[in-house]
Amino acid sequence: MPSAKVLEQKKAVVAELVETLKNAQSGVLFDYRGLTVEEDTQLRNELRAAGVSYHVVKNTLTRFAANEVGLNELDPILNGPTALAVSDTDAVAPARVLAKFAKDHEVVSIKAGFMDGKVISESEVQMYASIPSKEVLIAKNARQLAGTYQQAC
Repeated sequence: MPSAKVLEQKKAVVAELVETLKNAQSGVLFDYRGLTVEEDTQLRNELRAAGVSYHVVKNTLTRFAANEVGLNELDPILNGPTALAVSDTDAVAPARVLAKFAKDHEVVSIKAGFMDGKVISESEVQMYASIPSKEVLIAKNARQLAGTYQQAC
């Protein structure tokens, strides 16, 4: 049986993870097994640049936090090495960064994700990853509007 100190530390980790999950627009769970230290550092840097937080927490603690926020469907996914990438500002950023990284590093595999409080499959994560960023969509629309305006004049 764990000591009271260890138990309190674990409760604090779960509480922090619950807040992270509550505030998240989306998140992606992935298997990071096989990454070198350099590759992991590169991934962390890419996630940080996209405004995505990266967590490696024991599956049991992640399960407690996920169940507390209503993401019970993640239970079967939480086995083996699992990392969590979460964004509270850009809903597709975790999917986009991880899908690109997984394409270049075959050892990384996306397990599942969640968006707006609902669990999504690996294929749905890949679909969201293919959506262009907000800035790209705005630029495309502005270019299209400018072209339409020039044709009208």
